[in-house]
Amino acid sequence: MLELNDSYINKLQAIAEEIQNSDLLAQYLETEEEAEYKAVCDAFEPSISKIHAEVAAKDPLQIIHLEQILLNDNFEGLFLPRILGFSIMRGEINSQCKYIRPQNHFKDILTAVLNSSNFEYIKKRIGQTVQIGFALSSDIWITDLINSIENKRLRYYLQSNKLDKYRDIKERKIVHTRYKNQFSKENYLTADFPSTFAELKVEYPELQNFLMYRVGKNMDNSSLNSYLVETVKNESFFSTNEHIQLMCFALNFFDLSKSEMDDISKIFNKLRQEVPEFSEKYLNFIVEMHLAHFELDGKAELRASSNVDKTIKDEITEYYAIADIVHTKGYVAQDVMKEVKLFYDNHEGLSTINECLRRLIYGYIYRVVIELRERDYQNYFDLSKTFTQYMNIFRNELFSQNIRDISMEYVRKCLVKFTDKRARDYQDVKKFVAGNFVDWNFQKDKDV
Repeated sequence: MLELNDSYINKLQAIAEEIQNSDLLAQYLETEEEAEYKAVCDAFEPSISKIHAEVAAKDPLQIIHLEQILLNDNFEGLFLPRILGFSIMRGEINSQCKYIRPQNHFKDILTAVLNSSNFEYIKKRIGQTVQIGFALSSDIWITDLINSIENKRLRYYLQSNKLDKYRDIKERKIVHTRYKNQFSKENYLTADFPSTFAELKVEYPELQNFLMYRVGKNMDNSSLNSYLVETVKNESFFSTNEHIQLMCFALNFFDLSKSEMDDISKIFNKLRQEVPEFSEKYLNFIVEMHLAHFELDGKAELRASSNVDKTIKDEITEYYAIADIVHTKGYVAQDVMKEVKLFYDNHEGLSTINECLRRLIYGYIYRVVIELRERDYQNYFDLSKTFTQYMNIFRNELFSQNIRDISMEYVRKCLVKFTDKRARDYQDVKKFVAGNFVDWNFQKDKDV
């Protein structure tokens, strides 16, 4: 966690002063009516939300300190329900849908809510949030929290939100997924960059989730550069899977200075020769990134490739050699397809390096198809000539299945748009599907 910049602190202090000097607050304190408190929330929470969003976008490592400042009584409990939800969603969960480690920030915010003079109104906005936070936490953690509260009424409130139905892992997973969807458009993630080996092992899952989110959203990560570089340079991390993945992030997705990138590439190329199975581990993470539909396009991979020492004879050099051809000449070019086939046939079909190549090609096709509008179906027809050639080159069931899935999704979009079965658009799509989907094993005759 980093300290919040003075500029943000000054903005928050100005809002706190405005709240305390407002007629709306004075009226609420006089009447103590819920409607008057809601008016205070409606008036000032948008300003707090704007600052939170700005910090989350530009300086995400400062979010926790910002939220700690909001616990001050001068903010009258405004925005606490929102950051309580953020604190719950940040925690990394295991296969049992339980937190990997205790969420102390969740505890701090919840305690501030309990101690707020406006608790009676705030609690109406956090019931489900507290239930889910407790569902994901351990019984020991919840018991310790409840026992730390002296007020019997507040202890009863906490106990009433510990629901027995969430002891069932299926119920926990369902409610966690449903609740998480409410935050799908919110930017609230943060993380710590570890400085010791022990911290790396404990904190990396949340750091990885944080980096993947920001990279996936193409966000400005310049405020993270120095911390990522220092973490990669930490020799106690060398040879770990986590360190290899951090180098992958740095090489592909971060706009580092020349000196910073030089430092990363020196370490990367050195460890390629020293760490057993380095290439396999690195390429496996490339596959993971492709599976998550990250923009491992020309910009990312050509940047990484430019920092790969090609004199080192390993699969990383081999992969970037073929990737450079695809990115620079285009995956639709016939001579590129010949190069891809030659490369693919010279490696074991189910090898990681071939999976990287398949995912590289599929990534290009996927990004084109998902952007196609219904009226662009002729472009899809033209693209099909390319992806069928790659289906024949790869002869891979999963690759073909993925092409089938995005094709079916696009055709369904067309059918929703073209409802007149006598119209030319509908007939064109129908004729194409009937003439090809069976041959490609996308559907059976009766399904068509």
